[in-house]
Amino acid sequence: MSNNKTLNEKIDEIFNKLDRKHFLDEEFKNYAYLDRPLPIGHEQTISQPSLVVEMTKALDINKDNKVLEIGTGSGYQTAFLAEFASEVFTVERIEELSKKAQKRLKELGYENIHFKIGDGSEGWPEYSPYDRIMVTASAGKLPDKLLSQLKTGGKMVVPIGEETMQELFLIEKNKDDDIIKKSLGFVKFVKLHGQYSWGE
Repeated sequence: MSNNKTLNEKIDEIFNKLDRKHFLDEEFKNYAYLDRPLPIGHEQTISQPSLVVEMTKALDINKDNKVLEIGTGSGYQTAFLAEFASEVFTVERIEELSKKAQKRLKELGYENIHFKIGDGSEGWPEYSPYDRIMVTASAGKLPDKLLSQLKTGGKMVVPIGEETMQELFLIEKNKDDDIIKKSLGFVKFVKLHGQYSWGE
C-alpha cells in the first residue's frame, strides 16, 4: 500500500482484499458477501463487514500500537487489527472458535497475533497496558477491568447496553486519565460473559 494513503483508505483496501468466506463454515460461505451478521457456532456471530470496518476506523490504529481484542470469534475482526497494529492480543472464551480462528489466521500469514482461551472480561493483564482495545461483545456497563489495562492516551471501542440493543462507544483515556465517551450509534452484539455481562 502507498504510504500517502489515509488510514481509512487503507482499511477500505483491506476490506476489499480480505475474503469473509475464509472465516465462515462451509454452509454459510455463500452468504459471505451479505452485509449482515452470520452464525459461527456456539450462539456466536461474525459481524457484518460494514460494522467491522467502522469499528476498525474508530480505533485509529497505527503500527506502533499494541492492541487487545476481546472476543476472537471467527478471526475476521482480528485480521483487520493485525493489518495495522504491531501486535494483537486476542482473547476468546470458546476453545473451538479460538482454535479455528488460529488456523485461519495462520493460513493467511499473520504472525503478529497472540491467542488466549479464557474469560475476556478479565482482559489479558500480563501484557498490559494496551494502546487500543477492541471489544466485540456487549457489556452491561463499562468494563473497568479492561479500562485499567488501557494506556494513558489510549482508545477502546465497546458496545454497552442490554440484550435488545446496545450503544457503541469510543472510549478515550486522556493524559490526566480522564475518560471521554463518544457514541458511535446503536448496534446489537452477543453478550460479554463474566462480571460485566447483562442479564445474569
